[in-house]
Amino acid sequence: MVELWHRLRRRGYACRSESLFRVMRKLGLFPPAKKKNTYKPKPYEQMTYPGQRVQVDVKVVPRRCITDSERRLFQYTAIDEFTRLRFLAAYPEQSTYSSADFLRKLFKWYARRGIRVECVQTDNGFEFTNRFSNSKNELPTLFEDTADKLGIHHKLIRPYTPRHNGKVERSHREDQKRFYSCHSFYSLNDFAKQLAVHNRRSNNFPMRPLGWLSPTEFTVQYV
Repeated sequence: MVELWHRLRRRGYACRSESLFRVMRKLGLFPPAKKKNTYKPKPYEQMTYPGQRVQVDVKVVPRRCITDSERRLFQYTAIDEFTRLRFLAAYPEQSTYSSADFLRKLFKWYARRGIRVECVQTDNGFEFTNRFSNSKNELPTLFEDTADKLGIHHKLIRPYTPRHNGKVERSHREDQKRFYSCHSFYSLNDFAKQLAVHNRRSNNFPMRPLGWLSPTEFTVQYV
């Protein structure tokens, strides 16, 4: 359109380009703008029994909690959507190897409590999937291989939509307030010991969605 306006100006057209645009639009010379398909979120699927779906995510331990400035620590978290029962583990790295090891541990941990994990839900991070890898998107990660061997369905959430893993994300915010705001760690072993204590405490803390029962008390009713 700018090119047309430029040619008209050379032939004596004195109005601005905006005026030309309005006239052409009134004459119907521009096709109507296509309506964008708005994303309609699906209603939340309520779980009906323990182990039906477990949300998994990783929390980076705040640096101010680590006495060694060169060290990095990570909290792997699993939370059963139905019972809110959580399993936490400490790792020195965030990788598909750590994720696969955590998956094996959580599978055994829930099994000892009478819960068969059927599905794990994660985000699209490289520690879980190669979905957005330019070179390896067809290759399963070690985490996905482990899930397949254990007979666990691996569900990925919509990209850039952390609210779909809302329960584990919310639990990480609670960890920040109740645990990381007042603890320091000298080593991976020290972090693992303190995290285990916090895990037991959080599983025995009453929650309103569970009728003010703790996850442990709520789980006992169903296993």
